[in-house]
Amino acid sequence: MRLAILSDIHANLEALKAALAEVDRRGVDAIVCLGDIVGYGPDPAPCVDLVRQRCAAVVLGNHDEAVAFDRNLRYLPKDGETAARLHQTLLSEDQLAWLRTLPLRVRSGSTVTLAHAAPLNPSEWPRLDNYGLLKAQFEAFDTDVCFVGHSHRPAVVAESVGVHRVRKGHRYLIDVGSVGQPRDNDPRLSFGLFDTEAFEFEHVRAHYDLAKTSARIREVGLPAEIASRLQRGI
Repeated sequence: MRLAILSDIHANLEALKAALAEVDRRGVDAIVCLGDIVGYGPDPAPCVDLVRQRCAAVVLGNHDEAVAFDRNLRYLPKDGETAARLHQTLLSEDQLAWLRTLPLRVRSGSTVTLAHAAPLNPSEWPRLDNYGLLKAQFEAFDTDVCFVGHSHRPAVVAESVGVHRVRKGHRYLIDVGSVGQPRDNDPRLSFGLFDTEAFEFEHVRAHYDLAKTSARIREVGLPAEIASRLQRGI
């Protein structure tokens, strides 16, 4: 099975449409989403609708939780809190109710686990920024690969020291980066492609209409810094 893994769309409709166009061009059997459909960007409602239509599996992200459950908004960055409160007014009750149904983790077949931030204690939304925390994640899933997002920075971590590329016989924690708000100094959207049979993974980068998203951010009254960060990829 060829799987496309999207994460951290953050209400960036132009980036999501471009990512889906690239997915369709490449040809896949299924699309999954690792959460944070909403938050930060200008178009939460159409992004939720597209994900519902196109994705075979979706997990809950921390911004999805904040918006849908009206919970932990104060723990978001200030711009994120502002956007989350706006998104609560832009989403329909049906869309909010759907977000509330999303699980924290999904196992997809015998090969793949999906989580937003981490497979271990996923509701705590940890940042996997040290070796000990990364190593502990492998005890929390029993598949060959666990895909995560949350950091907005693409990365591949193998359970075995010294393994630097994805290949059969090893286990991996893979961050697919962000569709809607990359933070690795590259403003292009990011997502992952994984072939479960060939056991091959690719990080995909693609351009989208960033200027249109920036204009929409200003149009809906979100902080200008959100657009500035998109342009800088931070």
